[in-house]
Amino acid sequence: MNSLRVPPVSRRTFLGQLSVGAAGLALASSARGADQPPGKKLGVALVGLGSYSKGQLGPALKVTEQCRLAGVVTGSREKGAQWAKDYGFSEKAIYSYDTMGQMADNKDIDIVYVVTPNGLHVRDVIAAAKAGKHVICEKPLGNTVAECDAMLAACKAAKVKFSVGYRLHFDPYHREMMRRAKDPAFGPFLQMTGNRGFALRPGAWRADKKLAGGGPMMDLGVYLIQGACMAYGGTTLGGGALDAAPVAVTAKELPKTKPEQFGAGVEETIEWTMEFKNGAKAEFVTSYVGGKDTFRAEGPKSWWEFKQKAFTYRGTVVDTSTGPVVYEPFVNQQALQMDNFAECVREGRESRVPGEMGRRDLVIIEAIFEAARTGKKVAVKV
Repeated sequence: MNSLRVPPVSRRTFLGQLSVGAAGLALASSARGADQPPGKKLGVALVGLGSYSKGQLGPALKVTEQCRLAGVVTGSREKGAQWAKDYGFSEKAIYSYDTMGQMADNKDIDIVYVVTPNGLHVRDVIAAAKAGKHVICEKPLGNTVAECDAMLAACKAAKVKFSVGYRLHFDPYHREMMRRAKDPAFGPFLQMTGNRGFALRPGAWRADKKLAGGGPMMDLGVYLIQGACMAYGGTTLGGGALDAAPVAVTAKELPKTKPEQFGAGVEETIEWTMEFKNGAKAEFVTSYVGGKDTFRAEGPKSWWEFKQKAFTYRGTVVDTSTGPVVYEPFVNQQALQMDNFAECVREGRESRVPGEMGRRDLVIIEAIFEAARTGKKVAVKV
């Protein structure tokens, strides 16, 4: 079969395609950013300067068209000063976690991107919302559904927009999978399988129950959950995130091979199944002692398979029942994600990956943990 090699598309064109239908969703907004001049980039502050900020978000903010880095929140003043020098913002825009409230007086910051460990998200999101800033929070949204509820309530009370960092909704491969899922010529996809894992280094915070909330399910399994919901719900995701949730799950935690590294409440490897209301089923495994990065969705008419690099930043390889799919040139998922949120803020519309979607996935994760603990099928009630 012939490969589908998609002609080069500019970032501006692709962003425009992501915004189709936005005019009908436009709402009035009283928070900062909506009143900024059309040509002015919105200011973003990164909260937490770890590997994801350093390796992905910072570099992405150098190529964004709608936003720019305008400040940081860090526990190291020295590290913040280096970022200010590298990205050209004032050292007055370096904050500590205890002084985030002072961002309320900084008119150059419109959006706060929370990139701290999972267990600290609720603290930092609420602080950003109280400062009157729109918020993006990395996945998973929190350690518990209760934390998600607290964050959603804080953003609603502050009248700021709230989005979860699901960058794959801005990746052309995953966008095409969602499109095919809703196309009668291809979908629906009724059987999904996937594997995502790697070997976690000893001493990493992701093996700390308080900071991580669990093990690979929180860090890696959430991608497989997202993949299943995207393949099931197709382009209804965003406006219809809750409709794309499974109705039941079963799960089994496998025995630990490194009990000294993974204590109580932090799984090493877990297998689970998700059942959807149309009969679709997804079977997954995620692990911190190795694994793959694959995802496959199939139905009566077609199939779609991420053969490698299913959920990473580049190097994705896709094959389908109609032949391989290749998108060129490379697009920066994080840059598209942040630009799209900046447009949402400016235009007063909701994100295609709202905080409610992040909460939905925590509901699913909590059900999976309960199923693994009890050995019973657990209903998912989003």
